[in-house]
Amino acid sequence: MESLAIFFCLATLFNIIMLYSKHDALKKCHKMNSCSGLVFSCLIACFCSTTWQPGLEKYQRLLGDVMEGGGQILRVSAALSCITGTAIKITKIRAGRSTPGLRPQHLSGLQLVSDLCSGSLQGASIGSTDVSLTPGKIRSGSHVADPQTAGSVCLLLQVALPCAVFADAASQLCLKGGTNAEMAPQIDYTLKVFKPIVERFGVNFDCDVKMRGYYPKGGGEVNVTVNPVKELRPVTLTERGNITKIHGRAFVAGVLPFKLAKDMSTAAVRTIRKEIKELYINIQALQEKEKACGNGNGIIIIAESSTGCLFAGSALGKKGVYADKVGIEAAEMLLRNIRHNGCVDEFLQDQLIIFMALAKGTSRIRTGAVTLHTQTAIHIAEQLTQVRANGPHGGWVRGTVGVNDGKFSTKQQTLRLYKFVVLVVI
Repeated sequence: MESLAIFFCLATLFNIIMLYSKHDALKKCHKMNSCSGLVFSCLIACFCSTTWQPGLEKYQRLLGDVMEGGGQILRVSAALSCITGTAIKITKIRAGRSTPGLRPQHLSGLQLVSDLCSGSLQGASIGSTDVSLTPGKIRSGSHVADPQTAGSVCLLLQVALPCAVFADAASQLCLKGGTNAEMAPQIDYTLKVFKPIVERFGVNFDCDVKMRGYYPKGGGEVNVTVNPVKELRPVTLTERGNITKIHGRAFVAGVLPFKLAKDMSTAAVRTIRKEIKELYINIQALQEKEKACGNGNGIIIIAESSTGCLFAGSALGKKGVYADKVGIEAAEMLLRNIRHNGCVDEFLQDQLIIFMALAKGTSRIRTGAVTLHTQTAIHIAEQLTQVRANGPHGGWVRGTVGVNDGKFSTKQQTLRLYKFVVLVVI
């Protein structure tokens, strides 16, 4: 747009020179078109000068209302922006939600990433539907994120972890909010399922749960130390093996009676026993008082395979819902993820896409049906890297992704191409 404006300004100047030229021959040949050309050129130049915004073309534009259309678009795009040094502008953020725009937890995540990469945020406020992020250099040190709500600390970790692993030294993250929240991984899932699998990529972090927080108070706090890496390793998870162990925890916190934990555990074991009879199932009933803010109850059940695959089912108690129903919900979720014969559960597959995309080499992970969250993560990776996924539904999804040997900067550099593969089994 800028070059177009310059062109028509030059054309206008040429018309003026021709109009007032002293050479009669030039004046005669140009007389018929000069006046109309002058008017047209002026109009175009004015239009270009008023619509062109300096610097706007430097942003990679992303739509925030496509596919999953929620916070995951923000998390994946912000992390990849930080890592690759690509400035982004996200529009129509959560446009299809009942409350469109940024909520406190989304804003806190964006601010955390901006702090991690010494970046600049524009339009970042509660309710905003358009946000721009211009990243700088990823820096180590201490970083704090506090949405002052029960927003999930695990979702804050999702956006920050991929960035922090490429810092020049260890990073300390203090994340506040809900540790066990709806529509998000529980902290127990992050520690017992997510962490062991991402460690295979070379990601190394420690997490200390200082305080558990539940809806609606929040008040939870986890301290995470992330150690840097030069590059991520590719991961292959294509052989599930046999389920060898099932264990978990059913918990209550605050003033809720311990009986709720026992009821959740008993109901979950009974449900799993209907399909898996040969294994000992150990789901501990626990009461948390000292390390919890507010009242809450829930359950998480984890299954381990002979090849090191991990699966989970979880649920949180709600007002008016019997404890045994909560236990049954978690058990049925676990069984559903065991039945598909994949190597990761439905909640882990989308969280691994960014690490697969950034790993130096080819990763292969066998999944169940690809979730909308996973499709969204791949879509964003396609927009911000060299990933190009293809293949039929329920087949191989192939692609390539550009990284710079784990040494990222804001400068434009030639990117090497690596591959990631997701094997889908429906």
